[in-house]
Amino acid sequence: MKNVYSIVLSQDVVEKVDRLAYENGTNRSNMINQILAEYVSYVTPEKRFREIFRHMEEILSENAFKALEPSDTMLSLRSALAYKYNPTVKYNVELYRGEKAEIGELRVSMRTQNVGLILYMTEFYRIWTKIEAAHRGDIACTAVDGKYSRKLVLLNRSGAREIDLGHAIAVYVNTFDQALKTHFYYLENPARAAAEVEAIYRNYINGNLILV
Repeated sequence: MKNVYSIVLSQDVVEKVDRLAYENGTNRSNMINQILAEYVSYVTPEKRFREIFRHMEEILSENAFKALEPSDTMLSLRSALAYKYNPTVKYNVELYRGEKAEIGELRVSMRTQNVGLILYMTEFYRIWTKIEAAHRGDIACTAVDGKYSRKLVLLNRSGAREIDLGHAIAVYVNTFDQALKTHFYYLENPARAAAEVEAIYRNYINGNLILV
């Protein structure tokens, strides 16, 4: 919860705060909030998110993902798809404030007008959703016009630190991306594609304690 307060600051201080805010990709209010939180030894959600994003970047940079500068609550990642013209898949990970089971949302998109590519992406989303439902139960997700969004629902959260959450989300994104690329690799054999994607997801389920 945030409230509005009136404070008096010198112009020199404001300029330095604004410079820091710009360098950190945030605004003046959030920057002041972070500075005061650090002074009183309080960990803000934004600081936790930055730590989570940093751990995600460390893991995903080793798997050919390109990360964009994160905002206070969102990290954007890009991954190349081996298809005509090498299209780029964009992954947006948004984190929520609070201690709910839904810790955030993953959104997947691609800038394309290619009808065939959109259909292939939509088919993958359908397969992925069906496989997840079989192994995890229904998780809120949508797939429209080649775009996909899914809630990140954390299991086994007890004692999870920022590094653990960063690892858990990164592993899921990497698993999704690996499955997507495998689907495209076997486009000429839909049955083989679905089987390989399920094998990838089963390895994810069996190989990780914290799931999202």
